[in-house]
This record gives sequence, structure tokens and C-alpha cells, in this order.
Amino acid sequence: MLKKLKVDHFTVFSQATLNFAPGLNVIIGENGLGKTHILKLAYSLLAASAEGGKKYKGESPTKNLLQGRIAEKLINVFRPESLGRLAQRKQGRERCAVTAGFIDTRLNTALSFATQSRSEVKIDKLPKKWLSKPPVFLPTRELLSLYPNFISVYENHYLEIEETYRDTCLLLGSPPVKGPREKRVSALVAPIEEIMGGKVYLDKNGRFYLSIPGKGNMEIPLVAEGWRKLGMVASLIATGSLLDKGYLFWDEPETNLNPKLIKLMAEVILHLCRNGIQVFIATHSLFLLRELELLGNKQEFSKVKNCFFALSKEEEGVALSQGKSIDDVDPIAALDESLMQSDRYLGEV
Repeated sequence: MLKKLKVDHFTVFSQATLNFAPGLNVIIGENGLGKTHILKLAYSLLAASAEGGKKYKGESPTKNLLQGRIAEKLINVFRPESLGRLAQRKQGRERCAVTAGFIDTRLNTALSFATQSRSEVKIDKLPKKWLSKPPVFLPTRELLSLYPNFISVYENHYLEIEETYRDTCLLLGSPPVKGPREKRVSALVAPIEEIMGGKVYLDKNGRFYLSIPGKGNMEIPLVAEGWRKLGMVASLIATGSLLDKGYLFWDEPETNLNPKLIKLMAEVILHLCRNGIQVFIATHSLFLLRELELLGNKQEFSKVKNCFFALSKEEEGVALSQGKSIDDVDPIAALDESLMQSDRYLGEV
């Protein structure tokens, strides 16, 4: 589990230290305050380590191996013109530093790079092992309709699309879980399939369909986008990518979902946490936050550890507050607007 992420002079952050919970981590803030940057940074570090472990199986990490993988991942995920563009530019501050701490201290990593760096990372703390399981990153849009031939096109042509799309598509194409774990998969995806009215599957030609009992198969592009997002989660559970211990990073999961589906998505997120997945989400949806808090008070989710992070603008960059509940973080500008709108509405009726 990722325990801590510390950044100095990274994009909009002059300095920030995020202490993560082993269960659910929610980052709240207005647009432009770096919510997605935090998700992408943490994801890039974990994904680079997992990819290194897969490529250099049997070898321990070395500075040469790791600095190349991390630099490449940061560039491919953030898509800057050069790596140094991710460093906060200010006179006298020419380096960006990042430290990641884990419950398993053998994974601890620290790195830095300069504002003038094109693709060079300096490893300041070398981990003693690679990450064993790749993290999952879900962007704001669904990927099931994009999946056919996307990986081959992405790997053979330059596309101005962040690499998280390609990474997640690779996981979506993995074979489904077989054996003793199938019962756990069925239990987790059952409520999703009930809402969708069927089961999502990948055919031999590389296209996703929704199989509806008594009605046949429906091509995924013809399915409502909210259901496609749910189907994407169900597929990743079915392949084992979101089963057992692992990491899920999700940028604005509420996008294109109506309140009924947001309620279900909040429940799915907490079920994943309860089953050992460490979840990181970025949102400014008051509805989703309230639903997560309501569900968190239920007995079945009482053991899920939470942490909330609120971002707000300040003169030096972005300020961060954090706590175990929504009430512990202040200010929450993204929520203030929703609450003020409620007050204006009540004043008119």
C-alpha cells in the first residue's frame, strides 16, 4: 500500500505531503488545482515499478533501470514537451523532488529532476524491489467503445493521448479469472450487472458487447455511456486487475453518471476497498462525497479506512488540508459552490 507521497515544486504544488489511507482516498478541489496531477504522479511511479518488474523479472531495481522507466512514464502519462515542464518554475527553485513511501518499505522511492531536464531523472532513494501488481487508472471517459484495435494503433503511431488509456486497455484485454476466485468476482460484479441488465464480455474479434438475457448481444457503442463506465469496472474485476490487493486511480468517477448510478458506483468503490484495493479518486461532486460518507457509516464498510484531501488556491501555489472525514478538511471550495446554490434556491422558493 502507498502510505505517503511528498512533492516539492511539482506542477502547481510548492510543497505538499499526502498521508494516504489503506482504503479510500478522496481528493477534492476546483478545476486547475492539481487533483488529476496527484493521481497521475502516484500512478506513474507505481506503473513504472510494475512494468520494470515485468520486464526485468528476477533482477533487482538499479538506478539506471528505474530512472529511465520513471522518466518515460511521467512523460507518457502527463504529455509535457519535456520532463522539466512538470517542475514548478520559480527563480531560485530549479528542481522538483518527489518521495513515495510504502507500508512495505522496500518499495520506498525518491527522485528529482531539474526544470531544464528533457528526460533525465535522478534517483535519490532506490527501492529494493519492484511492484508486483500493476495499478489501474480510469480516466473520466469510458474505454470499452475505444478498445477495438486501440492498443495496436497506439503502439505503432504517435497519438496525443496519455498512456493511461493504453495501460487500461491492456488490462481490459486480459483473460478472465478462473478457479476459486470466480465466486468473489461474481459477488462483486453482480450489482453492476443487475443495473446494466446483462453482462459485458469481450469477443474473439476484440469488441466488447453487453449480453442481455433473452435479448441477445448489444454492441458497446450502443449502450448508455454511464453503463459503459460500470461495465469497464466489471471487466477489470473479472480479469483480476481489481481483485485482491492492488491500486485503483479514478479521475472524476461521477462523470456522465446520473445520481442513481453514482450511488451504485460509490458502493462498488467501497466494496473494492473492503476487498483489499487501495482506491484514489479525484472529484468535485458533492453528491458522490455525501454518498461515500453515508455508505461509510454502514456496518459492512466500517473497517474501510478513509482519508480526504482538500485543495485550495494560495499565493505560493496550492494549499492542502487532509483528514479522516469530509468535515476535517477545510476549505472545500468545490463544495462551497454547491452549498451556496442550495441556499440561493431555498431563498427563491
